Amino acid sequence: MFKIGYRTIKTALGTTIAISLAKLFDLDSFASAGILTILCIKVTRKKSLQSSWERFLACTVGILFSFLFFEGIGYYPVSIGLLLVFFIPTVVALKAKDGIVTSTVIILHVFSAGNVTMSLIFNELGLIIIGIGVALLVNLYMPSVDKELKKFQVEIEEKFGKVLKEMVHYLRTGESIWDGHEIMDLENLLRRAKNIAYRDVENHLIREENQYYTYFSMRERQFEILQRMLPIITSITHSVEQGHMVANFIDDVRQSIHPGNTARKFLNKLEEMRNTFREMPLPKTREEFETRAALLQFVKEMEEYLIIKSLHKGLNT
Repeated sequence: MFKIGYRTIKTALGTTIAISLAKLFDLDSFASAGILTILCIKVTRKKSLQSSWERFLACTVGILFSFLFFEGIGYYPVSIGLLLVFFIPTVVALKAKDGIVTSTVIILHVFSAGNVTMSLIFNELGLIIIGIGVALLVNLYMPSVDKELKKFQVEIEEKFGKVLKEMVHYLRTGESIWDGHEIMDLENLLRRAKNIAYRDVENHLIREENQYYTYFSMRERQFEILQRMLPIITSITHSVEQGHMVANFIDDVRQSIHPGNTARKFLNKLEEMRNTFREMPLPKTREEFETRAALLQFVKEMEEYLIIKSLHKGLNT
């Protein structure tokens, strides 16, 4: 499907502005400013800023190396080879390897000029500043992803509710025709949601965290516990009173899935239910013993599930 994204529009607009400015200032090889802009427009502001810094640093080092090698050895093809032998490791050591290609263009400009002059240096610096500067300016605009993240949050909570509902149904009836597709859906949703939330983190240069990112990370940890719970539930083949109590508890938890934090209330209820279990008569058969042992293991997993939620401060919705 043919689609024009906001990054494509920013790249086209930024390239046009950069080339126009470079031409307006009568800079030689003015199209190179557009190339720099294209290379510096990234998915996030933080990546764009990092890329811009690396390219600026590499280009300035490239100009210095061009002066040393071309003026010292001469303007020969072998001089370019020798320059790159020393230049590339230097740029890598300076942690500016993203700027290698860009700076090579600048180096070739100097080589083609056949002479290092102040006007040439100012020309190359002008191309660098315009190309990088325009990229940073157009990349200041980043569309909000809050609506998309909110949609992911709602979908994930619905899937969690569905999984818990199936557990309740199995404990109450001992039957299930569930195909388990929500488990695969959840894994996919959580991965995509975290990626978008992390991208939003990188679009804020000062703020170091995103409340949705921490929320999805919390749900991801809970999802791992859900996956451990399922085999425990399916191993239960004998109906006991404790099973119906656990089913009622899970149903209460299911109906309270939301971005806020009510986990402490359910942890207290869970402890009350555990104390009730202790006061109940001991199992009389092997099947009842195994069933109650599985239920206790499930309660332990559910406790961890709720503790993870209790440590999360919730979303400001």
